Amino acid sequence: MITKKSPKDIEKLARAGALLATILDGLVKRAIVGATGKDLDAYALHEMELAGAKPAFLGYGQPPFPGSICVSVNAEVVHGLPRDIPFITGDIVGIDAGLWLDGVVVDSARTVGIGTISKENEHLMSVTKRALEIGIQQAQVGNTTGDIGHAIQEYVESEELEVVRALVGHGVGYDLHEEPQVPNFGKAGSGTRLVEGIVIAIEPMVTFVSPEIMTASDGWSIVALSGKPSAHEEHTIAITKNGPRILTVAA
Repeated sequence: MITKKSPKDIEKLARAGALLATILDGLVKRAIVGATGKDLDAYALHEMELAGAKPAFLGYGQPPFPGSICVSVNAEVVHGLPRDIPFITGDIVGIDAGLWLDGVVVDSARTVGIGTISKENEHLMSVTKRALEIGIQQAQVGNTTGDIGHAIQEYVESEELEVVRALVGHGVGYDLHEEPQVPNFGKAGSGTRLVEGIVIAIEPMVTFVSPEIMTASDGWSIVALSGKPSAHEEHTIAITKNGPRILTVAA
């Protein structure tokens, strides 16, 4: 069931999203050579609690997720566990975070390069960021989730990269994962028709060679079967009569 959000709750989501964006800004600055996923996780938890928020991922699912954020390194696509392994130059690190504040939840992700990264990985990260922007442009009243996915897929494949298909974006706001699903591929005009008040997380996950993935032995980390790096970008978006409103941006 799709739950439209009231104008009041969209403002709550915007406040939560601004906090999350500020925390992600801090996480990106701290993602440097020698830092660890555990370092980032501790920072995120501290900042959330300081602001009266709660991490949306901690304890989520089965087995319960052990971190406050997801830290996915290189071939880890998403849902990577925060670890004690130091980042090294050339790594690319996906940082995915969500938080609860004032009864609503938001979700956002960024991918950052550590030190000097390869031109191929720079291209991967750039394409993934642009794919998110292109998807957001399609988040208009009267369009469909298929319009979003088609636009993302068409762009990514034009850059000779692959969209991960087994994982998709989602509704968000009152729960971390709600309807509708928002695939990063598909046919224009298909899927759920977007109306004012729907709030969705658009999150392209992009990799090289093959979109195939698997779950690692830790029960959470999703890994590219190719062993190649992947990138992930995400924003929480409100569908409004004036166009898409990005909620996970700093105030």
